[in-house]
Amino acid sequence: MNIGKGAYLKQLTAATMQMKSVNVGKEMEGSSPPSVFIGSWNYPDVFAGPMIAPVHGDTTVMDMPESWIAQNKTQEEIIGFRLNLVRGKQIVNAAALDNRFIEKLQEIALADGSIESEAAFTSEPRGVSLSEEHTPFGPSAPLERFEIESGTWNRNLEKVYYDTDLLATDAVLDLHRQGVPFSSIQKAFSVGTMGRGTRRHLVPTRWSITACDTMIADRLLKEVKKCPVIDSVRLHEFSSLHNNYAVMLMPTGWQYEWSEAFLHVLGNEEYVFSDYEGHAKKTEYSSVGGCYYSCKMAVLEALAQQKKQAGAIILREALPGYVPMGVFNVRENVRSAMQQPAQEFEDLKSALAHLSGKFVLPVKRFIDEGTLLRQNLCERQSTLRDFLLPGTN
Repeated sequence: MNIGKGAYLKQLTAATMQMKSVNVGKEMEGSSPPSVFIGSWNYPDVFAGPMIAPVHGDTTVMDMPESWIAQNKTQEEIIGFRLNLVRGKQIVNAAALDNRFIEKLQEIALADGSIESEAAFTSEPRGVSLSEEHTPFGPSAPLERFEIESGTWNRNLEKVYYDTDLLATDAVLDLHRQGVPFSSIQKAFSVGTMGRGTRRHLVPTRWSITACDTMIADRLLKEVKKCPVIDSVRLHEFSSLHNNYAVMLMPTGWQYEWSEAFLHVLGNEEYVFSDYEGHAKKTEYSSVGGCYYSCKMAVLEALAQQKKQAGAIILREALPGYVPMGVFNVRENVRSAMQQPAQEFEDLKSALAHLSGKFVLPVKRFIDEGTLLRQNLCERQSTLRDFLLPGTN
């Protein structure tokens, strides 16, 4: 049975929506990590608002995805952080930034730490939100009143905020060069704190994540294409949060393919979704969604640091127990994979033979579903039958 990734993920998120989130009443006090969320429904009139934890103190870990993999947080811990965040919301126009409510959201996004907050809702917050695109969060409700205490701003984000002559793209790239965490850049971009004067506007969270990944990747790709090509096939592996990742780097000019398998997460399903680009970047939005851009950025980030160029084929398999938690899952796991020592192989066939003993899904499925993987194998051997020998899966 053929199924698109979007349809499959709807089934998957529906099956995991029974998770319990924090219970709060119509009024609450607590700390924002800092965290904000801008919806995309009915754009340009969107639901925007803060996310607040019903505890006081330092809650930054609850919205800092860059720290979770590095600190070996479990999936249960991460979901626990996220479902304890309560989302308040108001309908605002994306271009109408000149009001106190939006200014409060900007103050939260620019903050250098947690912000003490008070909120009153029109009804008791309910529900949870899970997605492959954005990190989960707990109950939500419309805001009746929202107040925050003043806090200290991140100096790099503050400088960008006050520079109304700086293009938003240049702001994102400058902040990335300065080592500002991706999640901080994305939140500040989302609440309209970057760009030239009156052109600033709110950007829905889901869109802003892909936009920031794409802007950074485009700049990195220009650098990488000027670098020398690696001289062997290199394999980086990493596993966490019920996922296995393999980044295969080939001694070619830049080309890129992302293939992901979902194995028995709901039952007996084995789905593989794949997309790719050649030496020129992809022009249409990827059929596999935001993870395509998050993975691409993470690989190019590492290649730029190494001052190397390569073709990249990334394989991912999500296993039983996997829960959609946003594209950070891909970005941070691929970043972690690229930090692992590379294993070198004579050719792509040898790297795949090695992976056949590590991955659950037979590598033939990735070959069948991929495009660049199949093409690069065929270029280096007379037939696929030579590769699919007994014992190689």
